[in-house]
Amino acid sequence: MSSLFSLLLPKTFISFRCHSVTRLRSSVAARTMSSQSSQRVFQLRQDPLTGNSEWIVIEDNDQPGTSTDGLLATTSYLDMLNDSRRNRAYRLAIEKTITEPCHVLDIGAGTGLLSMMAVRAMRGREEESGDSKGMVTACESYLPMVKLMRKVLHKNGMTKNINLINKRSDELKVGSDIASRADVLVSEILDSELLGEGLIPSLQHAHDMLLVDNPKTVPYRATTYCQLVESTFLCNMHDLRNNEAKTYDGFRLVPPGLESLFGIKSQQYSMHVDAIEKDIKLLSEPVKIFEFDFWKRPESNGELDVHIEAITAGSVHAIISWWVLQLDSEGTIFYSTAPRWIDSNSEIGVRDWCDHWKQCVWFTPGAGVSISKGEKVHLHAAHTCTNILYNLKKTQSLTHEMTYFPLSTGDLHLTLSPERVAIYGDSIYRQSLFEATRKALQGKSYPQCLVIDDSLLLPLVALHISNRSRVLSLSPGLQENAARYFEVIADSNGFSKDRFEYFREGKANLAKAYPSKIDLLIGEPYYSGLESGLPWQNLRFWKDRTLLDSVLSEDAVVMPYKGVLRGCAMYLPDLWKSRCCLRNVEGFDHALVNTTLGGCGDLPSGKDSPCLPFFIWQCGETKKLSKEFTVMEFDFSKPIRGPCSGEVQIEFIKPGVCHGIALWMDWVMDEENSTVISTGPDEKYWKQGVKLLGKPVTVRLKGPSSSIGIQASLDLSSNSDLIITHTIS
Repeated sequence: MSSLFSLLLPKTFISFRCHSVTRLRSSVAARTMSSQSSQRVFQLRQDPLTGNSEWIVIEDNDQPGTSTDGLLATTSYLDMLNDSRRNRAYRLAIEKTITEPCHVLDIGAGTGLLSMMAVRAMRGREEESGDSKGMVTACESYLPMVKLMRKVLHKNGMTKNINLINKRSDELKVGSDIASRADVLVSEILDSELLGEGLIPSLQHAHDMLLVDNPKTVPYRATTYCQLVESTFLCNMHDLRNNEAKTYDGFRLVPPGLESLFGIKSQQYSMHVDAIEKDIKLLSEPVKIFEFDFWKRPESNGELDVHIEAITAGSVHAIISWWVLQLDSEGTIFYSTAPRWIDSNSEIGVRDWCDHWKQCVWFTPGAGVSISKGEKVHLHAAHTCTNILYNLKKTQSLTHEMTYFPLSTGDLHLTLSPERVAIYGDSIYRQSLFEATRKALQGKSYPQCLVIDDSLLLPLVALHISNRSRVLSLSPGLQENAARYFEVIADSNGFSKDRFEYFREGKANLAKAYPSKIDLLIGEPYYSGLESGLPWQNLRFWKDRTLLDSVLSEDAVVMPYKGVLRGCAMYLPDLWKSRCCLRNVEGFDHALVNTTLGGCGDLPSGKDSPCLPFFIWQCGETKKLSKEFTVMEFDFSKPIRGPCSGEVQIEFIKPGVCHGIALWMDWVMDEENSTVISTGPDEKYWKQGVKLLGKPVTVRLKGPSSSIGIQASLDLSSNSDLIITHTIS
């Protein structure tokens, strides 16, 4: 839930206050709102199909059909509220902590669940003591959530019991916003890493300005843990240099000596590591790292050195971390985000699958740190206000000197996601692009090649295949970072600089700058910033290709040749449970939030759940129930002419319960369909779109059974979203 820092909304980058027009940090801005007296907030949102940005206005009133509809449907609020273990732990801790009528402050109130729990707990205490002076102040910074919370409070008869303030917590002032300092703080401003939503600065300000001395808090304490692991899968997600050494295509994205030009960010990455448990070799026991006490003011920074003994030999490819909440001061109520191999052996127990809190992965550099059984390594951990960082040090037994394994190798010019690094190191993927580009360049003497997406691989492929080719790259997302990278990398691969150029003026000005026609227009397609989006958002390639139609020669080749929207009916019980419609949450009616938060099942007539991006392989228990099918095809050899549509009747091959449809893009690289790059559920480095059904469908291969039809439409000429509907008969 929200606080000084908070969850980012998809497609959203900056918000401005209507009154002061103060520019805010992007990590905060998407959820930073005006003061109580303000009536509107401006929010900047990017259209992924064009790369263009637009201002939308969030009004402090409820007008159906406004441009802010759907802003909450793609967030993790619904998943949180469906986490029954979390809800129960907070309820028990709040009931145990509030022992008398008092002033309770809820930072990041969301739908108001914790505030209502506090009111209910105080009612019992007021009846016992006859004192009715208790009060709850709820602080929520994001206006769409504030509007929803008002409805929830009204539905549950809590409007008069809770003072709802539409501000960030660091904007609250005693004497104006709240009458007095609060006796109890309840909050849930945690992310998978623990600190990323601004837990530390929020607690610091609260203790300095909003709370009494020695306040009671729920949670009481959070403790982080980590474990050293070996995993080829995780190693592939960051060690591009060594993966490239195994390929034979003749060029390198990371040539020896230039490792600092390219890599992933030195940070923790959230991931459901249970899904790769079979690929993980545990090299150490779990290690306690940091404790953060909510009941006292935390420090902004901290460091810790710990000696970790290897329980078996191997290479430390990554550090997996998680946290445990102690919600009450006595230490009887806990919540853990640990992997199943940890919690299955603990008193806390295994939680149900949920997507809002995962484990985190920190990648060790290069090919990892080799250790022997019984050998000790030194782990240096540090935290800032918003991050936890790690560094491994290994003692050499013979020399007793310290060998340092740094977190990075200098100031990286380019940082990509771990999934994109793994894709670029995959020999099959590289070979597919190589063969498709070679075929496209056949018969062209002095080809002019234009790479219109953010591919780092294709410019080098085109330069390598034809020594007479000239390559232009637009790199609309990576921009100047890509330009600096290509300047160095082209030379290190032996390509003369006059054969490559990064075009800075944008695609709209390309025809004026280069009157000679383009012979090969190519993309993977890959656009930086869309990795977490829906797979068909990369149809931006077709939008760009259409805009550039005038610069193509008569016999120009466009690669990919076409895109195919594919699908498969899926058994997804864990994902369904986390996204299903709410009714009663710990005794409070939440049914009215379902449409706004993007729930599935039991929605009002005419309402439908959104299509959301997920790594299917990380979605708990999954199973394919049907053959893979084609929904729509998009012919890139021609410009966009109008709307596209398609429909298909699903052919089931396995019995079971169908919860939804997985959707993805296959990229057909040539006219002969000889090279196809799939981004489907079997490919772990791409996200798929998931359309959950209005109601799970029982599938029987014999006897009477329901059938499902899928209908889809997309009008790229008007920048509309993909519309997916289904019929059950």
